[in-house]
This record gives sequence, C-alpha cells and structure tokens, in this order.
Amino acid sequence: MMDGLYPWGGKIDVGSGESCVAVVTLSDRLEFPLGKVALCGSMKTENLGVEKVVANVISNPKIRFLIVCGSEVRGHRSGDSLLNLHRNGVDDNNRVVGSKSAIPYIENLPREAIARFQKQVEVIDLIDVSDEKRILSVIDECLKRNPGSFGESFIVQQAKKEDKMDVLHTDFALHAKIDLDEYGIVSKACG
Repeated sequence: MMDGLYPWGGKIDVGSGESCVAVVTLSDRLEFPLGKVALCGSMKTENLGVEKVVANVISNPKIRFLIVCGSEVRGHRSGDSLLNLHRNGVDDNNRVVGSKSAIPYIENLPREAIARFQKQVEVIDLIDVSDEKRILSVIDECLKRNPGSFGESFIVQQAKKEDKMDVLHTDFALHAKIDLDEYGIVSKACG
C-alpha cells in the first residue's frame, strides 16, 4: 500500500484499509479485531514513537479517530505527549506544548504534518483504560460515526540512515563543525 511508505514503522499491526479507527495501546499489549481497526500497536516514547504514530495516521486519510489507551509509559508519558501534540502543537523549539513528558520534542515531522494530524483525526483519551471490551465498544462507536475519508494521503518521508545534518559553529559549539546522523550521533567532527 502506498509504495511501501505505509506503515511508517514501529510495533503496529495493520488491519482493514477501510477502517476509520487507529488504536495506540501505549505500554500494554492489547488485541483488537484487525477487521475493525486500520492500525493497532503500542507506543513507548514521547518523541520518535509519537512521530511514527502521526506519520502512519496521516498517511491513511480514512483514519479519522485515534484511540489512545492502555497504561501510560512510566518515565516517558508518551500518551501525554501525543494528546498534547494534537491539542497544542509544538513551540518554536519543536517541544510539544503543554506536555509533561520527559523529552517531548518532535524533530522529524514538518509543521504541515502536525497540522494535518490535528485536523484529520479526533483523538480519544482512554489512557489507563486496559479493558478490551470497553475499548472495543468505543471502536464500534467510532465506526458508526465515520465521517469518511479526509482526502489525499499525506506521506512523510523517512530519513535515510546516510542522511546527515550539519550543525554549524555557534558560541556554544565545541567544534567548528559537527556532523550528526538522524539519531543525533556524532559521525564526524572537525575543529
């Protein structure tokens, strides 16, 4: 589907391409009928994990509801980061506004992708709810309220391992130039 760009990555199960519901289970491993959901999977981190969820959701315009459920991830509070990203977006430093997460920085999504996420889906907060029957009931309610496709897919390109970012000299730099990979690891430094 979509030339191998969907799903974008992460620990997710792909279900029905026609469903309007995606489910993020946070730290719990919960099971839902794949015929009822477009995507279902866990999310552990408040930054890269959130980015993967957003990229996957907006790449399928039929997804109009995102249910965030299961036990919050201790230390990371990834559910909090996802909910606040949807509500408030990011500030000028790419920090999720209002998030209580440890490192809620969204570095790999353009602002347009975040805006699309905010408009395309209704996020349903069931954090700390692990009762599969209750969550399935909410999934069924969403399926009944399906507003239809949001339009065209919004595909966020993944960074390739060989891509590098140059950080130029500033008053705070230790070296004149530092090359970082997409994970922030220094691959070459010259002073």
